[in-house]
Amino acid sequence: MYYLNTEEQLSLLTQSARDFAKSFIKPQIMEWDESQIFPVELFRKLGNHGFMGIIVPEKYGGSGLSYQEYVSILVEISKVCGSIGLSVAAHNSLCSNHILSFANEDQKAKYLPKLASGEWIGAWGLTEPGSGSDAGGLSTTAEADGDYFILNGDKTFITHAISGDVAVVMARTGKKGDKKGISAFIVEKGTPGFTSGSKLDKLGMRASETASLFFDQCRVHRNQLIGNVGEGFVQALKLLDGGRISIAALSLGIAKGAYECALQYTNQRKQFDSKLFDFQSVGFTLADMATQIDAAELLVRRAAQFKDENKKVTKEGAMAKLYASEVAVSASNEAVQLLGGYGFTKDYPAEKYFRDAKLCTIGEGTSAIQKMVIAREIKKNAE
Repeated sequence: MYYLNTEEQLSLLTQSARDFAKSFIKPQIMEWDESQIFPVELFRKLGNHGFMGIIVPEKYGGSGLSYQEYVSILVEISKVCGSIGLSVAAHNSLCSNHILSFANEDQKAKYLPKLASGEWIGAWGLTEPGSGSDAGGLSTTAEADGDYFILNGDKTFITHAISGDVAVVMARTGKKGDKKGISAFIVEKGTPGFTSGSKLDKLGMRASETASLFFDQCRVHRNQLIGNVGEGFVQALKLLDGGRISIAALSLGIAKGAYECALQYTNQRKQFDSKLFDFQSVGFTLADMATQIDAAELLVRRAAQFKDENKKVTKEGAMAKLYASEVAVSASNEAVQLLGGYGFTKDYPAEKYFRDAKLCTIGEGTSAIQKMVIAREIKKNAE
């Protein structure tokens, strides 16, 4: 039986995240969105509340919570602002989790407490201008030079590229096309030869900072290598399995936020002396939205349960991410439509959900990539 979240089971945690979002995020979301402000100080507050090291064990300064609890926190934050939810997801499930999952004890003790407290913000560098969905086709190189590796190349679409204090970066240490020729490195901000580009001007998720990372003869000591040489690609794929659950939870939060916006509006707005909700077509649309959101949540919760039980989550994570992200786009689109002209204005949050949702079908593997992953996994089970 798959886990189904209820208010009774996670009431305190859910309420804590909900209260945080209401008090510290909601009042400023449009200011941050309009000006593309990445609110660094907010992430210090998130750290103080334990939301920057959600799955990091307590011995490293984290909250030591389960993936189910992580999903609950991310959903509540994303219901209010997808941008902040995206940054919380990237910090927790990619940068911090890569170090937690594959780094040695010295590296964990050095970096995880700073990341979990929010003192440091983490970035994760895999995508390049010439290799998006083709994660194995990296051009960034790391050439051995005594006790160091020299990194050259660039990464693009990197969350926290400018404000991040540390990045986990994948670079080629072998021949191009060799899946065992990629290694992962921890690179700190301020390392000579390590710089970032300008902030990208995005359609949505505008308060979540996205930019490029550049490496020009960047010398990184061997003790910054995560695991062994050649293990980076396998590490990245395993991280993406869990990362897809994060994007699924982010998507679920956006879908719920859009649905609640539409439900509240249609239950108050009157046309022809009747509430909009009472028109059959409107009620049916909201019924479809509610059903799809519940189905998405079941997929997300199943994937999180598998993750907590240390089971393989490749198929389950891809299914959750595929379906929840498409539901987020559908729900936000319907919310704009149900609000009519008001849905097209910034006086209501529907338009922001609409803009933010689309990235969920692209980031950490497009919908097409998720279908490829799912198809590959079900073929294995059929053989």
